[in-house]
Amino acid sequence: MKTILITAAAILCAAPAFAEGELKIYHWFEYIPQELVDKFTAETGITVTIDTYDSNESMLASLKAGKLGEYDVAVPADFMVGIMKADGMLDTFTQDEMPNFANIAPQWRDVPFDPGRTSSIPYQWGTTSFSVNRDVYQGDISSLATIFNPPPELQGKINVLDSQNEVLILGSLYLGIPQCTSDREQLKALNDMLLNAKQYWASFGSDTAKDVLVSGDAAAGMIYNGFSAKARAEGANVEYVYPTEGHVVWMDNMVLLADAPNRENALLFMNFLLDPENAAAVTNYAAYTSGVTGVEPFLDEAIRTSPENNPPADATPGVFAQACDQETQQLYDAIWTNLKK
Repeated sequence: MKTILITAAAILCAAPAFAEGELKIYHWFEYIPQELVDKFTAETGITVTIDTYDSNESMLASLKAGKLGEYDVAVPADFMVGIMKADGMLDTFTQDEMPNFANIAPQWRDVPFDPGRTSSIPYQWGTTSFSVNRDVYQGDISSLATIFNPPPELQGKINVLDSQNEVLILGSLYLGIPQCTSDREQLKALNDMLLNAKQYWASFGSDTAKDVLVSGDAAAGMIYNGFSAKARAEGANVEYVYPTEGHVVWMDNMVLLADAPNRENALLFMNFLLDPENAAAVTNYAAYTSGVTGVEPFLDEAIRTSPENNPPADATPGVFAQACDQETQQLYDAIWTNLKK
């Protein structure tokens, strides 16, 4: 885990209406521009500390292990918001406490994982699939078989996300089985397919998914669409795929954590992120899509028109992650543990 400490500069003396104090954020790696955090500090006088994680699962485990109460906000995916809410890990707020609440795009204001948006705001949304270096392989890459039963040119050159949820969903899509199946034959088929595919993989890594494609250490890999766009911008001849079997769609959300030590400052920051110009700054940095209206005038042209953010019209629809019941989830946990041995 890395820690970033941002303190107010001399400009603070001229900034009005300081809230002062601290804000402690638990956040995905490489997912917010420091310039935006500096802007918040300059406007409010609040000192911001950011600790990072590389998967929803590691974030949840860390909070459950004793860090809940240390942080004010976190940035879980849609399905994880529901899990955290059910476990009593989130605080609630009212729309009156967040003046920019009306800027949330209509389709994201009332969501199944947080009805009425009482504990979360949309952060960014995107997709998870895979990318291939077209200098290495020029063949057909339309199927998830590219990752799970790869051609010889890619064998031993594939990076897989170190993310249980996304790996198992993509594997289930490849096999055409439900996400939360309790059918033992289907689960065995998923387990066997993944173990067989593992021989063709070079590495597991989420925070390095972009870097290994840029460096050439991997010729293909599971990846988030924004990371693929960044790899392409950094010179890698990669193509992001919307496979015929489908892909993962996700929305990351900023949540107000239970027992937040700096609740008022957390709400100020969440409201700050719902300003269209600030939301666009995150999109321009992370290369995903905002859940806030009015961002378009502030978006970079390269982000607005990127192939990663504009799937083909005939692309197979993506799927959101489902939260399995506890008994079924234990079966999937066992598959993942077996795969990572």
